[in-house]
Amino acid sequence: MSIDLDRRNFLSRSGLGFGSLAASYLLNAAEVTNPLAARKPMLPATAKNIIFLFMHGGPSHLETFDPKPLLERLNGQPVPDSFGDVQLQFSTFKSVPILASRRKFKKYGQAGIEVSDVFPHVAAHADKLAVIRSCQHDGFTHTAALNWLNNGWPRLGRPSVGSWVTYGLGSESENLPAFVVMLDGGIKSGPPVYGSGFLPAAYQGTVLRNGPAPILNVQPPAARGSANQKDFRELLQWQNQQHLTARGDDTDLAARMASYELAFKMQMAAPELADIAKESDATRKLYGMDETGTAAFGGKCLLARRLVERGVRFVQLWSGSTTGGGDWDGHAQCDKGIVTMAGKVDKPIAGLLADLESRGLLDSTLVVWGGEFGRTPTSDGSANGGGDSQGRDHNPYGFTIWMAGGGVRGGQVIGSTDEIGLRAVQDPLHVHDLHATMLSLMGLDHEKLTYHFQGRDFRLTDVAGKTDLAARLRT
Repeated sequence: MSIDLDRRNFLSRSGLGFGSLAASYLLNAAEVTNPLAARKPMLPATAKNIIFLFMHGGPSHLETFDPKPLLERLNGQPVPDSFGDVQLQFSTFKSVPILASRRKFKKYGQAGIEVSDVFPHVAAHADKLAVIRSCQHDGFTHTAALNWLNNGWPRLGRPSVGSWVTYGLGSESENLPAFVVMLDGGIKSGPPVYGSGFLPAAYQGTVLRNGPAPILNVQPPAARGSANQKDFRELLQWQNQQHLTARGDDTDLAARMASYELAFKMQMAAPELADIAKESDATRKLYGMDETGTAAFGGKCLLARRLVERGVRFVQLWSGSTTGGGDWDGHAQCDKGIVTMAGKVDKPIAGLLADLESRGLLDSTLVVWGGEFGRTPTSDGSANGGGDSQGRDHNPYGFTIWMAGGGVRGGQVIGSTDEIGLRAVQDPLHVHDLHATMLSLMGLDHEKLTYHFQGRDFRLTDVAGKTDLAARLRT
């Protein structure tokens, strides 16, 4: 049966302030109903939480998880006519030469999965990984590609995958947001990539910040004691309830009232979440928090583990920023950029996988790694888009993501690109198929998870999406 929260009089959309982000209840004139209460999955599920590790800018598959020896032999030469032509962001595909990778690949694990030397720590977990080398879509700009990967559609306005998951399953945490986002700075396409779109505002991502106060404005003023705070909240709630009783269809007011309830609970939960003093030195070292280069992303990964431990349904970690610190966009010096960015996340991600496994959480937590697209097998070109002869352009036609945990059978490679890494040729996996697979592993039928909006039922996978991959991934 399709889920249609609009027909059940659930929380309507409001603004992007804390009230909207924190709203976890729908109040009508008589009762409180929690739209984020945990719900049973539609299908047999192998995962109950997702941690999405998003490499902002588009990591090169050719320097990470998809080795192409032919590039070395063709280095500096024009693209052979047999590979045809494609549309790119900056380069004219036939006018720039093949660019070989400088990375060295080795086989890891019992399955012998090839991983490059920029991910030695993650490679040690190769037998946990299902590496999918045949992802594809048609968004060759960052904005369109980020929307494809996060919202299932190239244009603005659609709900994010995290919003769809929490809409379908709710959350097992009653005092933390169901969908949490940890950023590295600015995003090329902005906050809509973790927004709720036309879904009720309760389902959009809540941004957690670094430090002892991860959620802004959750604490009352220092001068207000706990007793005064309680009295203030109860009086405000009573006055709002009187107003709402006479106006039962005022869902904006209901959402605001609900936000106060969650905020009150979060006053205790949020500081405890951010307090990692009780974590052992060994755990912090595992995440690379004792090293300057890895401390920032290591802290995010550790917090992600603590969030799923506390029942948060969907956690998204971003690496790469438009506001300083660099990202995974490889127009200039692609190899140098990959070494720098991978160096920040390799040990933390490996630590996350190891820590989840040691605590018995990996079986129920689906970890997904990827970016908005891959990179071309050709040089970006010295006069194109600020790139250079050692850079690579955007490539949405064939790139890599990997999954681990959540019932996924590791130690396997699925799909492939052609001999130069341009297009997915074996078992191509469109983003709709990727999202359908993620939902399936969480026990959600992508064809039945719908929301009625502007006269029709919408879904994350639009009118497409196959779940054939889910059966291959499951243990």
